Amino acid sequence: MLADNPQYFPVCLKIAGRQCLVIGGGRVGERKVQGLLSHGAVVKVISPELSETLFALQRAGTIEWLPRLYQEGDLAGAFLVIAATDDPVVQERVHAESEARNILLNVADVPKWCNFILPATARRGDLSISVSTAGKSPALASTLRQMLEIQFGPEYGILVKILGALRDSVLADGRPHSENKVIFARLADPEMAVWIKDGLWQKLARHIQEVLGPDVPLDCLEAARQEYQQS
Repeated sequence: MLADNPQYFPVCLKIAGRQCLVIGGGRVGERKVQGLLSHGAVVKVISPELSETLFALQRAGTIEWLPRLYQEGDLAGAFLVIAATDDPVVQERVHAESEARNILLNVADVPKWCNFILPATARRGDLSISVSTAGKSPALASTLRQMLEIQFGPEYGILVKILGALRDSVLADGRPHSENKVIFARLADPEMAVWIKDGLWQKLARHIQEVLGPDVPLDCLEAARQEYQQS
């Protein structure tokens, strides 16, 4: 039996290429659709009407649109569903079908019908820092997200890109996992983001060479420098 106040399990989902369904074509649905599209989802919207933005996406062939109200059976084949409607009867029916089909469901602003919730997320390239209040205070989560966006600037997105390129290089050498773990810990100096922000690219290069050796390829640094200057 579920606890009266269950804790949500934090997870990052890969939804690229997966069928995701949004029920509701207003402003809330529009935001949800844009979020899904930005992560590569295949999106279908069920709603009698669409916002101007969603209608433009439908005309461009970016989303599929069923111009009607939700009907039982509409969730078939969906990987993930977001109900962006303020009709409590529809919300309950969608919840019942999602439970029967074991489908991921988020009902906007109604935590009791959700089996997953969407955190407030600060993004810097491939770096995502998310805040959740288990649906109890989205306003607080949003405030904390804004604070994180101030604290973690675009230099962190560049840092992740650099570390990702270096990780591939290290793994290609075929060292044991235990050795790689030590190398990655030494490499990920938090001061690296400061060096990027301050333009200290030579200092960054020296640090990488101290950890990985003087012959390590540093092509990724020049590409990162140019990208950061354009950000």
